[in-house]
Amino acid sequence: MDNLDQEQFRGQLSTVGEGGKRNWIYPKKPKGIFHNYRRVLAWLLLILFFAGPFIKIGGHPLLLFNIFDRQFVILGSVFWPQDTHLLIFLLLIFVVFILLFTVVFGRVWCGWACPQTVFMEMVFRKIEYWIEGDANQQRKLAKAPWTWNKIWKKTAKQGVFLLISFWVSHTFMAYLIGIGEMTEVIQAGPQANWSAFTGLLVFTGIFYFVFSYFREQACTVVCPYGRLQGVFLDKKSIVVIYDWLRGEPRGKLKKNEPQADKGDCIDCNLCVQVCPTGIDIRNGTQMECVNCTACIDACDEVMTKINKPKGLIRFDSEEGVEKKKKKLITPRVMAYSVVLAILVGAMGFLLVGRAPIEVTMTRTPGSIYQIKNDSIISNMYQMEMINKSFDPMNLTYKVKPKSAYLFFPSGPIEVLEGQEKDEVYVFVEMTRREFAKIDEKIQVEIYREDELIQTIDSRFPEPNTFSRK
Repeated sequence: MDNLDQEQFRGQLSTVGEGGKRNWIYPKKPKGIFHNYRRVLAWLLLILFFAGPFIKIGGHPLLLFNIFDRQFVILGSVFWPQDTHLLIFLLLIFVVFILLFTVVFGRVWCGWACPQTVFMEMVFRKIEYWIEGDANQQRKLAKAPWTWNKIWKKTAKQGVFLLISFWVSHTFMAYLIGIGEMTEVIQAGPQANWSAFTGLLVFTGIFYFVFSYFREQACTVVCPYGRLQGVFLDKKSIVVIYDWLRGEPRGKLKKNEPQADKGDCIDCNLCVQVCPTGIDIRNGTQMECVNCTACIDACDEVMTKINKPKGLIRFDSEEGVEKKKKKLITPRVMAYSVVLAILVGAMGFLLVGRAPIEVTMTRTPGSIYQIKNDSIISNMYQMEMINKSFDPMNLTYKVKPKSAYLFFPSGPIEVLEGQEKDEVYVFVEMTRREFAKIDEKIQVEIYREDELIQTIDSRFPEPNTFSRK
């Protein structure tokens, strides 16, 4: 391809025509060894997704992202807003992990594990093949007049799409509010909880729109990750690539015609026909390529038929094609690996040191100290407590200096149930004589049984009605 053609190719999306009208993609049904691998992985991921809300670890959810109550459960461990730093670390680890994979293996995540690709290619596209047939049959059906055959096929397909979207939205909602509450919402009916019912309808509509109409444009137009890959890929990155040295110059295979002056590519165009984003991988690495490997399977099948070696399109790097060698470990890969290891280590340290209970104690807004019997100083505090574990805690309290006294007007919180949040008001009282020794500093200790689980440092303001001696 000359430079002019290359520039023209880079300047437009495969799914958009010259007039700005969308080119509807009808990919040919894929088959081959890589597709079989992807299918197995996809089914494992789908089983995990739909079974996730029912899976318990120690009687607790596998995953729960309850943004309404600001409560998150990951692998059976509960996280609260006070654990935001831990969630940020988890997000950083995930992002660095994806970036590391991009540097080394390109968009393997997109083609093999991204929910958009898994649902589109392994669920909705399969249903489309089942009802409407392969690519050519789908094109003919789209152009055909509205006969009974077209009506029932289109209606059946959209109906199944809608049912699956409804199922996906229920599962998604279960990850937000929990399977128990989700079951109660379903049993109570729409009239009992219109907000939840509306949320389900909105999610269903979004999933249905994306997978029935928007499709590959979610990857090529909306998702920023595809555009980021141009920043992270280099000549050593392993991607789905066409071996231009072996394939060019391409030409049709004709009987009794010498092939010595031609490459192995016979220009059958099957690699383009099976591509779910409609690109030609022979043009080079492109933003729209999600590394789904459909073109590899198609090309390998053709190479087998014409008695040529497989791998004209394969997983390789640009340097691997040019120099016939692969090098996975590069300085960039090492740098990202070190950063990932540091983040994982920091996450482990924070998890080990994470307290099972979070207690904050602040002076009650608008309150001032009180003086009782001309000798006792009293300050009022508000204590907020969160039990981050799933087990109830029996709590006791102590204050330093020991001569000070804790007074709970409504009684102390003696038992804090698992995942429970509660608050209580408390007065700290001490004599003027003891106050003169503490420099306005006190400590409140929280005990579970006899184990000290948290120490709170706070201020005990100095009265201005007398001077310290």
